[in-house]
Amino acid sequence: MNVQNTVKLETATKASADWWRGGVIYQIYPRSFQDSNGDGIGDLRGITQRLGYIASLGVDAIWISPFFKSPMKDFGYDVSDYRDVDPMFGSMEDFKDLLDQAHSVGLKVMIDLVLSHTSDQHPWFKESRSSRENAKSDWYVWADPKPDGTPPNNWLSIFGGSAWQWDSRRLQYYLHNFLTSQPDLNFHCPDVQDALLDVARFWLDLGVDGFRLDTINFYFHDKQLRDNPSLPMNQRNASIAPMVNPYNHQDHLYSKSQPENIAFLERLRALTDEYEGRACLGEVGDAQRGLEIMGEYTSGDRRMHMCYAFEFLEKRALTAAYAKQVFYQLEEKAGDAWPCWAFSNHDVQRHASRWGLDDAAIRQHAVLMMCLRGSACLYQGEELGLPEADVPFDHLQDPYGIEFWPEFKGRDGCRTPMVWAAQDEQSGFSTGAPWLPVSQAQAEQAVDRLEQEPNSTLHHYRRAIALRHAHSALMSGHQREMAQSGSILTFLREDNAQQIFCAFNLGSDSAEITLPDGNWQVIGEELGGVAGAGTITLGAAQFCLMARVQG
Repeated sequence: MNVQNTVKLETATKASADWWRGGVIYQIYPRSFQDSNGDGIGDLRGITQRLGYIASLGVDAIWISPFFKSPMKDFGYDVSDYRDVDPMFGSMEDFKDLLDQAHSVGLKVMIDLVLSHTSDQHPWFKESRSSRENAKSDWYVWADPKPDGTPPNNWLSIFGGSAWQWDSRRLQYYLHNFLTSQPDLNFHCPDVQDALLDVARFWLDLGVDGFRLDTINFYFHDKQLRDNPSLPMNQRNASIAPMVNPYNHQDHLYSKSQPENIAFLERLRALTDEYEGRACLGEVGDAQRGLEIMGEYTSGDRRMHMCYAFEFLEKRALTAAYAKQVFYQLEEKAGDAWPCWAFSNHDVQRHASRWGLDDAAIRQHAVLMMCLRGSACLYQGEELGLPEADVPFDHLQDPYGIEFWPEFKGRDGCRTPMVWAAQDEQSGFSTGAPWLPVSQAQAEQAVDRLEQEPNSTLHHYRRAIALRHAHSALMSGHQREMAQSGSILTFLREDNAQQIFCAFNLGSDSAEITLPDGNWQVIGEELGGVAGAGTITLGAAQFCLMARVQG
């Protein structure tokens, strides 16, 4: 092999290993994606049946929310066996088949590892709570009560109330940052870390391409169990918990985001790096320091490949001023961080409803995401422009929504079944009664209907994803000169091969932009991008993408 071919091969190999850098990841909530057996609950075989559709979007990978064995108190985020599939979703053989079929159509597969806590039905916890002397007695966070019998400190649960639950077996409290049935693992115990790394290795050996790591900054707690300070009213932020939740009254300095976490993340990354082309995506849940933590956790090449915070999952609209603020803070606090942006997921109201977007704005936001520096996560149905579903109280499943109804309706509205066929029973999701009601409003935007419309939101998403993959500057290039003027957001994406000027009008009134000096050629016209030269007028929800002509 000559030198030139060797260089090409090395470049191609690196590009394959770095598929995540700028990649587009499609999140699947398995309970609600496709039911293959008529029991009303989506499953792994259902996902496999729809892999052709997912591949047709042009995405690089799928992220599957938890499908491990679980009592389902938090719908799979309470794991009772990390190494097996819950029968509700199928079998291990079903997963292996899904993995093989996904790889055959060019899709990477990331699974959702929930390492910060387990179910109280996990054998580890059953042993740990049996006594104070057993082999796993320190695998969870146990603490004695105060002299008056109250919890050891003031830490609060995201699901409301104290983060401590009394256990009559050990006569101690255990920590739960989420439901009382989700006890937190004690990462200060080396055996716990080793056991969880063995779990990761088990799935890597099976061939998964990476992990989405749930609540990655919740792994460690303060060993001294110091009280969290209160948070001033003007600093409270509903990005992690609704404002009706007292969780927002504290600055969670000690219950999460501890410095010891870095060493564990480096251990996890070192394990992942033993396998070619694998990637770790961390979820950072912190309303005050999300971007700073993202920077810490993705700094260099020994920690996480990428993280996402909650800046663009907030109720707060994505205005030009806010986008600039987010990227300014990211550059200031974490200049070399690699973000992964999401506008919607299984925990927040769908962004079409959350931000009150019309069809034109939905399309514009899709293009914006594909132009921003970082990787991108799309949530199932986002490509259809689906609004949030209205789930009445008597159909609610989410304990979070039941607890805080009606001020906060929980997460069921973004978790209703995927709509495949407008006229079919249950919109093609299942032949049985679904676990959550199918939204008739969403059914109007079912896949089969939008497939027949060349200018539909679905085809627009395909074109937007294709645009990103067609331009290396958009995939993994630098981003600079982000500026905001009124409702207009502008920035440059560039690498050694090309430079692209991006302008988005995120307001409701028309505004003018002036192209930078040079010779520019429009790209993205097939997406509705505005063409022009010199000074260009952008109407509401319009955008302009220009590539610099070399020479």
